[in-house]
Amino acid sequence: MNSSVLAYLENSAEYFPEKCAVTDEKVSYSYSELVKLSSSVGTALSELITSGDAVGIYMEKCADAVAAFFATVYAGGFYSVLNTELPQNRLQTTVSVLNPKVIVTSESLLETAKEYFSERKIVTFEDLAKSEPDYAKLGEIRSHKIDTDPLYINFTSGSTGTPKGIVVCHRSVIDFIDHFTEIFGIDNNDVIANQAPFDFDVSVKDIYSSIMTGAQLVLIPKEYFSTPPRLLDYLCDKKVTNLTWAVSALTLVSALKGLNYRVPESVKRVMFSGEAMSPKQLRIWQEKLPEAKFVNLYGPTEITCNCTYFPIERQYEDSEKIPAGKAFPGRRVILVDEEGKQVTEPGVQGEICSAGESLANGYYKEPEQTAEKFVLYPVDGTEQRMYRTGDLGSYDEEGNIVFAGRKDFQIKHMGHRIELEEIERSMTALDGVEKSCCVFDMEKNRIMGFYLGEKAASDVRKQMKEKLPVYMVPTKLIQVDEMPLNKNGKTDRNYFKNYGKK
Repeated sequence: MNSSVLAYLENSAEYFPEKCAVTDEKVSYSYSELVKLSSSVGTALSELITSGDAVGIYMEKCADAVAAFFATVYAGGFYSVLNTELPQNRLQTTVSVLNPKVIVTSESLLETAKEYFSERKIVTFEDLAKSEPDYAKLGEIRSHKIDTDPLYINFTSGSTGTPKGIVVCHRSVIDFIDHFTEIFGIDNNDVIANQAPFDFDVSVKDIYSSIMTGAQLVLIPKEYFSTPPRLLDYLCDKKVTNLTWAVSALTLVSALKGLNYRVPESVKRVMFSGEAMSPKQLRIWQEKLPEAKFVNLYGPTEITCNCTYFPIERQYEDSEKIPAGKAFPGRRVILVDEEGKQVTEPGVQGEICSAGESLANGYYKEPEQTAEKFVLYPVDGTEQRMYRTGDLGSYDEEGNIVFAGRKDFQIKHMGHRIELEEIERSMTALDGVEKSCCVFDMEKNRIMGFYLGEKAASDVRKQMKEKLPVYMVPTKLIQVDEMPLNKNGKTDRNYFKNYGKK
């Protein structure tokens, strides 16, 4: 049994040494080149860290960054991506929690890194890459590592205002990606187009699905998503076969009518997660790629990517919800009510909880938060470690879990318990509305609805009154020119909560 992701990298290098492993706009590395580069950088890094140390990666999304991840593992450490697009204060707070032994950056970002992280040891990838690999030393380091050692930490927003670091180990990634690639038939013939930032766990599926199967990883520059024709030309030119993207990225392309310009006909698999997919936008993709498989994926970072999946076999009406599906092998996904009892009846809501394989180790240096969210619970007759997602769901008649929204997005208004996401789904289904977001203004006790599209607010209100109870129709409807995203590629609700207050 492999205990490190490095075994998969080296296996692919053995079977496909000259094949392209990863490519960005500027550089491509074959599998043999990626192993050698990672080993060189890892050898140099091993002089700067000891086994089990954290390494911050402050680099743009590029092929060198992928090599830096593996180099960190070769050196005996674990990595955390410091997204270069985040504000200085946020990065400094993250680094204070992570407390990395060293921060790896690129020459082009060195001055910024020195300014942001002045008290830290900072080295450039280019300097580290000048070292010769010391395979004997790297082998000695590896001989002392186990599969539950951390592989990476992803930081998410914390309720206290301090970012929470989610610690994911090698075993969790190996177990999940083994199932993921087998179920969806990902192999060495695939070309996987990476959309997600490297500090967002959608990218974990792209990177490790590629490395474990010998597929090619194509990194898409973020700016391409603001110009759909350029993006679609890139997908076509690279003969991409697999899109595992955030819902927001897919709907951006379809809403801006990018698929009318050009269809990436080589794509045979479209998988999405992060938010509820609009049936209206999904149908556009289905009609343009009638032979492709479409899959809805669900799961938070704390359970390593996804815990359920739902292969989509038909087109859905605007009023329908696309199920989150059933659990991946090795997982047990259940619903728990407010009293802590398991929910089994169809249509009854409960909190979605996941047990079994691939749970994160917990929150970095946060034992109390870890104990609160990762609980022991009797599953199938034995007490198991289980993660409480904070998401609500129910079962349909086929036993699929249907996502109902965040517990945090459930409000009490005019005496009614309301899911804001239900209002959004109804609004987005209207002709002339491409995307929507609803927030609750506590000061004025009103629901505010924001939408992207050509339809007048008065017409939106009129049609929503025909579909929803009056207490669910937003008091104020605002047409916007853009729908900002947060760092995880989801609609930025905080932006709309503060709309007009600045």
